Amino acid sequence: MNQNSTISPTIAIVGLGYVGLPLAVAFAKKYAVIGFDINETRVKDLQNGKDNTLECSAEEIQNAGNLLFTASLQDIASSTIFIVTVPTPVDADKRPNLKSLLEATAMIGAVLKKGDLVIYESTVYPGCTEEDCVPVLEKQSGLVFNKDFYCGYSPERINPGDKVHTLTTIKKLTSGSTPEMANKVDAVYASIITAGTFKVSSIRVAEAAKSIENAQRDINISFVNELALIFDRMNIDTHEVLEAAATKWNFLPFKPGLVGGHCIGVDPYYLAHKATSLGYHPQVILSGRNVNDQMSSFVTEKLIQLLNTSGLAVKGAKALVLGVSFKENCPDIRNSKAFEIYSQLSAAGMEVDAFDPFANEVEVKAKHNIQLVKALGKYDAIVLVVAHAFFKSLDYTSLKATSKTIIYDTKAFLDRSIVTARL
Repeated sequence: MNQNSTISPTIAIVGLGYVGLPLAVAFAKKYAVIGFDINETRVKDLQNGKDNTLECSAEEIQNAGNLLFTASLQDIASSTIFIVTVPTPVDADKRPNLKSLLEATAMIGAVLKKGDLVIYESTVYPGCTEEDCVPVLEKQSGLVFNKDFYCGYSPERINPGDKVHTLTTIKKLTSGSTPEMANKVDAVYASIITAGTFKVSSIRVAEAAKSIENAQRDINISFVNELALIFDRMNIDTHEVLEAAATKWNFLPFKPGLVGGHCIGVDPYYLAHKATSLGYHPQVILSGRNVNDQMSSFVTEKLIQLLNTSGLAVKGAKALVLGVSFKENCPDIRNSKAFEIYSQLSAAGMEVDAFDPFANEVEVKAKHNIQLVKALGKYDAIVLVVAHAFFKSLDYTSLKATSKTIIYDTKAFLDRSIVTARL
């Protein structure tokens, strides 16, 4: 892969994860692109056409002829447009953790030149770009915002593992720090986004729009999760109720489940943080988070109840957790609730195996001290946590230790005839 420096502008993508890599590959079809990441192993893998996130194939990476991967900051110094796509998680207290964002901003500030444009895609709270990032850019560069350099915000809308709703097929929100820059940001994205762009009046509006997208989903899921908690006490199948209600034309088709990942389970806290800093304490947003955060405990307690009802001992029971990524057909394990279930089952005295054909076993071991199994045995309890398509092909009869083995389906994914219960 080599960079064609005759193509203008030169775009630097800072952060080559689930968001940055597809963006770099798409832009490289029309511009000279430099993909930068501080993870040297990640950079070397990409230079060899290997993407552990599975968002881009080796062929897509190798055919991106105007794309250079690097871990050297000086390699992006010649760029005129910098696009930041680093993670924005929360800390242990559910507060925004801007460490990676501000570190990336400081690095860009060190090479920023007059006339350059910095676009942020990372999810933040309204005001973050101009209130938190711009001062860092000014301090590191010695330049003046909206005089010497400019900013834009175009929130990422990548859906990891989704091969239908991909980068170019999802409408892109765009914004800029001046009307002229707003037009420039919009034109840059419009050149690669086939679904079109939607330019808004300010960076803050774009930030706010992104922050409510996932908060809305979180609240809707929390509603059906609460229904699941209620209907379980009534011995009513929640999915049957939802299927019946969905026959009404304007019923919203949300389903109960474990809410993890780096977006839906995180973004509402960013919006809540900003609201609280302004003296407003959100009720609906945080109540939805509270419901969703308790679902892993509910799954564990339900599985234990099912074991007791079947006359199977909990302590010493062999349990299998199917799936540890945060969503189906994706290796991303960030904020996955599967690890909470694994820990809770282990704490209850069970011997727990975890199996996932997508997750990176080295990463799982390093971050959670869990060794994924490669060969499945026989189990007293099986809990399907993630709806990987691969799990449809498993022979569940062969996984049962006895005829009493519990199969608990948290995704309503398996044939209902083979499951004991579902969330």
